[in-house]
Amino acid sequence: MRIAFLVATEGVEQVELTEPWEAALGAGHEPVLVSTRPGEIQAFDHLDKADTFPVQEVVGDTSADSFGGLVLPGGVANPDLLRTDEKAVAFVRDFFGQGRPVAAICHAPWTLIEADVVRGRELTSWPSLRTDLRNAGATWVDEQVKICDHESAKLVTSRKPDDLEAFCEAYLKVFAAEAA
Repeated sequence: MRIAFLVATEGVEQVELTEPWEAALGAGHEPVLVSTRPGEIQAFDHLDKADTFPVQEVVGDTSADSFGGLVLPGGVANPDLLRTDEKAVAFVRDFFGQGRPVAAICHAPWTLIEADVVRGRELTSWPSLRTDLRNAGATWVDEQVKICDHESAKLVTSRKPDDLEAFCEAYLKVFAAEAA
C-alpha cells in the first residue's frame, strides 16, 4: 500500500516522521513524503533542527486517490503550517471523503480540525489541543492510542513521541484491515 506522509516544509518532529515511516517500510508498505513545496523538508528534534528529507510528491500535484492511507506526523510548527495551506487541508479532507484511513500524532490533529473532519469523533492528541478539539466537535480522551471507527473513515490518533510504538502498531493494523 502507498501511504502518504504529509508534512510542511519545516517543523515536523523528526521521530514522529521516521518511526512511523520505518514501521510502514517494515510492514511492506511504500511510504511517500508529500509536502507543500518541492525540495526538502526540515525536521526538528523538539526545537532544534535535525535532518532534512527529500520531498517525493507535492500536495497540489497529487491526490488521495494515489494512496491507501495518510499519516500526519506532529511537531508544533508542522500542523500549524499545514492548516494554513488550502491544498494540504483539501488533501486531508479527501482521505476522509474517500473513506481512506488516517493516522495523526501529537499536534497533527490541528490539521484535522482545519479540514473539519473531527466532529463526532473520539480522538487523542498532545494535551494542549484538548480544548481546540472539543470546540471543533470532537470528544478528546487521554489515551496512548485511540482508534475511531467513524462512518466516513477510520482515524488512529496518539498523544506524543512516547506513544510511537503503540501508534505504529495500531495504524498499521487499521491500514492493513482497510486494504484487505
